[in-house]
Amino acid sequence: MPLYIPPAPAPALRSVLAALDSPTAVREARTPALRAAQGPLTPEPALPVHVLDRIIASGEPPRIRLNGWRFLIRSGDDRAVAAADAKLTADGWTFSHFFEGPYIAATENALRQADAMTAHYQPRLLSVPQLYMLTLWLHVDTGPEASDAGSAPAPSDLLVPLAPAPPGIAAHRPHRVSELLPMMTLRLEPPLLGSAA
Repeated sequence: MPLYIPPAPAPALRSVLAALDSPTAVREARTPALRAAQGPLTPEPALPVHVLDRIIASGEPPRIRLNGWRFLIRSGDDRAVAAADAKLTADGWTFSHFFEGPYIAATENALRQADAMTAHYQPRLLSVPQLYMLTLWLHVDTGPEASDAGSAPAPSDLLVPLAPAPPGIAAHRPHRVSELLPMMTLRLEPPLLGSAA
């Protein structure tokens, strides 16, 4: 299997399991699919969620930070019906929220696509709030230290924009970081004064 999915921190998993076992948490979640799911609900797989805080045009490495862990919540028929995020707080890992939407199926599709590749990768999620964009980040380093929260994308890593992707960026098409980051940087640069709109 070409994907190496590191284990989520045990407290993060415990917090999500506790939320799933809480009828109040599930009932009050704004996820109709989660409330209507038949059979047991299981949180797997979990992916670290990194946030690209700022894209820097000067050629410096992008600023990335670990923001949490996302668990796809599978129902009895083994399809993901929702997701749960766990966040790191001053008191440790804690359940954040349940949610659903197009990124659930898009994440599953991108993981299947990545699993069919011949190279070995560590999958992560990379959120780009400036572009309202979420990508599957396929990190080439699959060693135990690759889970380090401070690591930045290597130029040879792949980014797979998830649907819906921003206009002009093809969803579910793998891009090398060295190709996609400059494209994203151009989209974020302010227009030159006096240029035609």
